[in-house]
Amino acid sequence: MHIFTPVEVANQASNKYLGVLVAAKFARFVNEFPRARSVEHEKKLTTRALEELCNGTLTYKLKTRIVKEV
Repeated sequence: MHIFTPVEVANQASNKYLGVLVAAKFARFVNEFPRARSVEHEKKLTTRALEELCNGTLTYKLKTRIVKEV
């Protein structure tokens, strides 16, 4: 089992908090796809997401929200 350090995550994102949020959102996205039930030792989705983020294969784009005051 690989342990992802905050430094590893922060190297691929601007900070460790953003990296964890990106990986969690990607894991939720992947969870919506159907999976084969015959695979017994599949990695957890959060582990896969953190691996892809730390390896640099996961790309993301930040969107800014504009909040209008009423």
